[in-house]
Amino acid sequence: MTEQPFNPQLRAARFLPRTLITARTLPTLRVLTRLTGNARRPDAQIVSVDDDVSVHVFRPASARPRTPALLWIHGGGMVLGDAAQDSKFCRQIADQLGIVVVSVEYRLAPEHPFPTPLDDCYTALRWLAGQPDIDPARIAIGGQSAGAGLAASLALLAKERGEIRPVLQLLSYPMLDDRTTTRTDIDPRRLRIWSQKSNRFGWRGYLGSATAVGNVPPLAAPARYDDLSGLPPAWIGVGTNDLFHDEDVTYARRLQQAGVATTLHVVPGAYHNFDSLEAKAAISRAFLKAQTTALDEALNGA
Repeated sequence: MTEQPFNPQLRAARFLPRTLITARTLPTLRVLTRLTGNARRPDAQIVSVDDDVSVHVFRPASARPRTPALLWIHGGGMVLGDAAQDSKFCRQIADQLGIVVVSVEYRLAPEHPFPTPLDDCYTALRWLAGQPDIDPARIAIGGQSAGAGLAASLALLAKERGEIRPVLQLLSYPMLDDRTTTRTDIDPRRLRIWSQKSNRFGWRGYLGSATAVGNVPPLAAPARYDDLSGLPPAWIGVGTNDLFHDEDVTYARRLQQAGVATTLHVVPGAYHNFDSLEAKAAISRAFLKAQTTALDEALNGA
């Protein structure tokens, strides 16, 4: 972690909590998520993929044959959130780029630990690639926070299975490395929203019985995966005051060393989830523009 103060554009930083999701707060946060869910998905088509997995589908106003697509995976520390929470982002990307955006409703830990959330995301990816109006050769996968970590794992799983080849992994401050939970050199004063306490809770719930050091499956924590060659190009964005900064920078460098075209977008003084909480700030708009440009280049050949 750096010793850099918060970016002055992020005025809410001084008021936000360091920790949001814990075992104590999770039940209340889940109730709030359910209560606000319907209001956050006004124009999405909700499709049941199977008995366990559903998706929210955002189609552009103008359809075209064999449309490119983005599979989006929401964040929430593996234990919270739903497919509707990023509806504004999904709709904006669908309309601006003329692509189909699909947000997956995966099952959450700790009730459903690894590999269930990852398997649910792969089920959604296979469904998307099989749709007659989608070009399976132009599918990107992406997400925020825990969702970005799942997207990174999904890229690895897709490589292993060889059925689908995503063209981009779009990773916003991804949750990649359970070993960050054991670090003692992180200054909690530099963190907002997602702290070491939240991180330990999230990883413990997701990994379940595989929490012992040395017993964590690499597909559960992508930073543990040895061979990163052959993966899709990656865009990784993270702030310097994000708990995941160091693990994200390390993963980006490892991807580059493995021959994977990787763009690393570091935002000085930005905290976790800054772009959602302070979307109007100039650095948040620049962050969104960088994501949009990466998607446009990968899916539309801009």
